[in-house]
Amino acid sequence: MTGFASRNLQPFAGQDIRTLIEAQARLRADHPYLVWRPFIGARRVWTYAQFAQQVARFAAGLHARGVRAGDRVLVHLDNCPEAIFAWFGCAWMGAVAVTTNARSSADELAYFAEHAAVVAGITQPKFAALVNASCRGLRWLAVTTTDNGDDAGTAAPSAADAFDAIDGDPSRLPARPHDPLAPFSVQYTSGTTSRPKGVLWTHANALWGARVNATHEDLRADDIHMVTLPLFHTNAQAYSMLATMWAGATAIVNPRFSASRFWQVAVEERCTWASVIGFIPRALMDQEVPVHRFRLWGTGVCEPPTDARYRVKTLGWWGMTETITHGTVGLVHLPNASLSMGLPAPEYGIRIEVDGREAEPGETGDLFVNGVRGLSLFAEYLNNPQATADSFDDKGWFITGDRVTLGENGWLYFADRSKDMLKVGGENVAASEIERVIAAVPGVVENAVVAKKDPMLDEVPVAFVRCAPTAPAERAALVQAIEAACAGTLAGFKRPREIRIVEELPRSTLEKINKAELRKLLSAKD
Repeated sequence: MTGFASRNLQPFAGQDIRTLIEAQARLRADHPYLVWRPFIGARRVWTYAQFAQQVARFAAGLHARGVRAGDRVLVHLDNCPEAIFAWFGCAWMGAVAVTTNARSSADELAYFAEHAAVVAGITQPKFAALVNASCRGLRWLAVTTTDNGDDAGTAAPSAADAFDAIDGDPSRLPARPHDPLAPFSVQYTSGTTSRPKGVLWTHANALWGARVNATHEDLRADDIHMVTLPLFHTNAQAYSMLATMWAGATAIVNPRFSASRFWQVAVEERCTWASVIGFIPRALMDQEVPVHRFRLWGTGVCEPPTDARYRVKTLGWWGMTETITHGTVGLVHLPNASLSMGLPAPEYGIRIEVDGREAEPGETGDLFVNGVRGLSLFAEYLNNPQATADSFDDKGWFITGDRVTLGENGWLYFADRSKDMLKVGGENVAASEIERVIAAVPGVVENAVVAKKDPMLDEVPVAFVRCAPTAPAERAALVQAIEAACAGTLAGFKRPREIRIVEELPRSTLEKINKAELRKLLSAKD
């Protein structure tokens, strides 16, 4: 399966995202695709036909503003209908949406905008000043009228700068071939390098995500999919929005996850499906479980003990932005091994390697995935051919950086991540990103960031810092300086929850900092 996808010999030859949207607009014209449930304001519904029309008009509006096929547009939004229209609308006209984490700092936004060479931006009132100040190369910035349904007050944009002003006649869009390998979108994801990498998807990747996710999730046209996860992430984009569209089902989109309203919305909307991450079932523990219609949830492990409490079957899976869908997944209609990440998905090659050989049952090794670039695997890391090349081994298998235990009968269990990766409330965080910021603070000699287990967020970063010999008051001032530097540069979830000043850092071979010892130190003090 190694190699790059062909335009002519693949499942989506002669197609792009317009093919799917237009097909469902004909087949499911009056069926709801998108239902918006804001915290404040009225519920809104777009049928498949209305959605297709809105997306096409947005695409024409982009073209009228000077955006051309291949141009990249920054989309910096929390969950809202405009985030979905912008993502699909850019792809409809041939532009490339660059979706960024809404919690990004000014430094991160500036990097995203410069690295992706974005020409324009779309954001919301509470982020407008930050985006304007950080992304200085934008030709224009469009701003939504509300903050995800909340009244923006004096921060609301003028009519000319409003998102709604991106509107045009679709018949005026120039003809463009349905090229499955045309760029679709870019999503920045943390890696083991000091800066996030831009994962480039093609239209074939998006269609693959729609089709395969819908199959894995057993989505049907009568399903109602609860969406509470961020729309700038693969999970909500591919596991929820694309898969729902392929099935002709309905997506109930919320501004964010809220434990206090989760069950209310689920019951009112008669939801049958939800993609969740680890902290959501934990956050719902104090809520009374009502009579509901959920038949499946999807998350990182199969059939956890909490299924009995929530009266739902949880489908376990594993995937990455680079894989678009799930490389491993549980079985919908048969029992699964509890707490496993499922079995290898039939659409991928899966290898677990221990010291260069195939793992035996009971062993833990490095996880590799085989697929087709531009179809079942991402096309490339944007503007970074070296990182793209380095992410594949000499056999052409994608190096995930994750470690997995092989159980009996092929069931797989997640063991840990590459040692410099953290998982903070569902967000991937590279320790090197945090270390780069701390290292620049005057007085810091060296530092190391490792993960500490957290009952709600799975992991949180903790920084160990070595400095020159100083008095206690100077150490306290250094901690404050580090906290200020992190607050000014890093998104909130990336900031260390603890900063520990130490006289020495443990060493391993070649004098490298021994992070395993630091993790043991954290565990011993928990």
